[in-house]
Amino acid sequence: MELSQRQLSKQDHYDYGLRSFVIPIARAAGAMKRVEPDLPEDVILQRAMRDLIKPKLIFADLPLFNALLSDLFPGVELTPKEASDLKRAIENQLRLAGMQVVAPYVTKIIQVKKIYTPFFSHKTPNPKP
Repeated sequence: MELSQRQLSKQDHYDYGLRSFVIPIARAAGAMKRVEPDLPEDVILQRAMRDLIKPKLIFADLPLFNALLSDLFPGVELTPKEASDLKRAIENQLRLAGMQVVAPYVTKIIQVKKIYTPFFSHKTPNPKP
């Protein structure tokens, strides 16, 4: 945490506090471990960090962040996990709204969903009878 704070650019929206950095990563890693219990913990932790931190970074900081992750987890190669059903649903909704389907925009929507899922996944509304 301290290393990324020193090396990444200074941005107002970068928050390295316990509440916005460590706890969400722990929650996301726990959720991933429950879904894929046989996955090695270093892969789970790297994926959680990538999924929660990367969408918040500016483009110029992405290469440095990727280098930091590879230094923290040497030898761990993550394959991009495609959310193909979600991607298709987003693309369909964009078309229905008369919008263009632009790949970076769809990717950003998926990233934002990954950020909010650890915060709100435990709250399920009561279905109406």
